[in-house]
Amino acid sequence: MTVGTQMQQAIAGIQSAAATMKTFALETEDKTAKADFQDIACKLDDALKVLEGRQKYIEEQEPQYSQK
Repeated sequence: MTVGTQMQQAIAGIQSAAATMKTFALETEDKTAKADFQDIACKLDDALKVLEGRQKYIEEQEPQYSQK
C-alpha cells in the first residue's frame, strides 16, 4: 500500500467520523451532548484540513502518489 493510498484512507476515515459527529449533534436534544459532538466535529474538520494539506504536499513531492 502506497503512502498516497494510506493518506487517502486516513482522510476518508476522518471525513466519515466528522459526518457521524455532525449527525449525532443534529439528532440529540441534550444540549451538552450536542455541544460535545459539534466540538469533536470541528476538531476533526481541522485535522482533515491538515491531512489534506499533507496529501497535497506528498503529491507535489512524489507525483507517483497522486490519487487523481
